[in-house]
Amino acid sequence: MAISYLTEEGLHKLKSELEQLTTVERPSISHQIAEARDKGDLSENAEYDAAKEAQGMLEARIAKLENIVANSRIIDESRIDTSKVQILNRVKIKNLLTKAVLEYILVAEQEANLKEGKLSISTPIAQGLLGKKLGDVVEISVPSGRMSFEIMEISK
Repeated sequence: MAISYLTEEGLHKLKSELEQLTTVERPSISHQIAEARDKGDLSENAEYDAAKEAQGMLEARIAKLENIVANSRIIDESRIDTSKVQILNRVKIKNLLTKAVLEYILVAEQEANLKEGKLSISTPIAQGLLGKKLGDVVEISVPSGRMSFEIMEISK
């Protein structure tokens, strides 16, 4: 598993979710499985099948979170450089076709949330912006074609 670079807040959120899954959700699903098992014939027991499937998905999510937490590094936000675009920068860009101005914070995939303006570093737009400087015009291939953006501002 690759190293995940997270903010302290992002790592805290992941640890909180992991705690919730292991201390609340896991025992709840175990209880559901036990109840379904008590109802008799497991071969035709839809409740049992559903509970086992939910348990499998839960365990997969727990394993993924444990792996991310174990392989994460906290980014020292005080050392973030704004001379070029990098993770944790706030970037204001202008779409040169529509003239729309967009503002994003580039974050690790686990912290991405478009409603909060947090764009995953692995998206095509973020990948196209990385390493660019203020005033640069970048052409980025996105699923709908090619888009041109001008970098208007880079900040913390």
